[in-house]
Amino acid sequence: MFLPVDEQLGRIRDGVAEIVPESELAAKLERSRVERKPLIVKQGFDPTRPDLHIGHAVSIHKLRTFQELGHRVVFVIGDFTALVGDPSGQSDARPMLTTAEIESNLQTYREQVFRILDPGLTEIRQNSEWLAGLRLEDILRLTSQYTVARMLERDDFADRYADEKPISLVEFLYPMMQAYDSVALEADIELGGTDQKFNLLLGRTLQERSGQEPQVCVLLPLLRGTDGERKMSKSYDNYVGLTMEPTDMFGRTMSIPDSLLAEWVQLASGASGVERSEWIGKADEDPLAVKRWLAETITARYHGSEAGAEARVAFDRVHRRRDVPEELETCVLSAGDEGTLWIGHVLARSGLARSTSEARRLIDQGGVKIDGEVVQDPECHVSPGSYVMQRGKRRFLRLVVEAAGGPENCPSTTDGDTGSG
Repeated sequence: MFLPVDEQLGRIRDGVAEIVPESELAAKLERSRVERKPLIVKQGFDPTRPDLHIGHAVSIHKLRTFQELGHRVVFVIGDFTALVGDPSGQSDARPMLTTAEIESNLQTYREQVFRILDPGLTEIRQNSEWLAGLRLEDILRLTSQYTVARMLERDDFADRYADEKPISLVEFLYPMMQAYDSVALEADIELGGTDQKFNLLLGRTLQERSGQEPQVCVLLPLLRGTDGERKMSKSYDNYVGLTMEPTDMFGRTMSIPDSLLAEWVQLASGASGVERSEWIGKADEDPLAVKRWLAETITARYHGSEAGAEARVAFDRVHRRRDVPEELETCVLSAGDEGTLWIGHVLARSGLARSTSEARRLIDQGGVKIDGEVVQDPECHVSPGSYVMQRGKRRFLRLVVEAAGGPENCPSTTDGDTGSG
């Protein structure tokens, strides 16, 4: 498309935390416009988990913006760097994944990323293409270009060193490996979260020392997860996945604390600047209305407007007509090898009952509901999906049953009303 540089910069700046340096970005865009040659814009994602979520989508949508401006996007799947694990922001070393785990996860990334990016304008690369073939002498030459002192300037490494926590040499290699991706691809621009700034700047350094023009770093804010505290991550179970069912996506968005509304409207809604400002301005006076608009907007963004509206209706049917709290704790359980969960185990493992025998008594007394319907059969099984569980009159939680082998995460719910209601 090669719009004038000012117009391109305006679209690129929207929602961005920092551009390093912006003057070089303007120069690259002008040269690209004059030469009618697209810039190479890259971002890497390590397939450490099987799902992409709307936190990842903040920067992936910015990649889409670059596509719409006529530039070439390279989506890098870090299958080789995932063997090490990104130490950014970590207080301890990450566990190393197996090759089989990485291969399974990267296949889902290939499918999910095209919910946002244009397949015809996207090049997907795996960094094992260039990293796996490096010889020891190549690695020695690479590591000689950076010092331990500079590496310890990273906050996470500096904190761990000061606390006398171990830092392995392989963790020092991770930023070098990610930076080498930019050298291998001769990237003009790299995107990443604000926690990736050190790694992206290291890419500039290695490119310069390799005789290349250094890339511009475009840093995006980190979206906090549904807990309102930590950045969105499946490991924290505070995420909204791109492939979640519409009702689950709507429900999880409705569960966020009011303190996140402005941030989510800004980063996750996809609304225009004017519309974002209008809804952010309403957050204090009517947070529930903003949250409902946000939940429907996010659901529609990934499933279509009809699915967004249907998810809203389904949410109202279960919650608003039965006095269910708007904000629910979420309990994630694995279905096990059988593919379903016995209701007695659901109640006991979620904390809604102290034991399976108590669970049976509660069901016999009519004190358990799933999505507003009384459970009558103490032998029934629950299939994978998302449900609102109720014990008695006042105890609720959102139950997410995942396929066998998934991680489990349940808050303690044993305090409070103990009656069968």
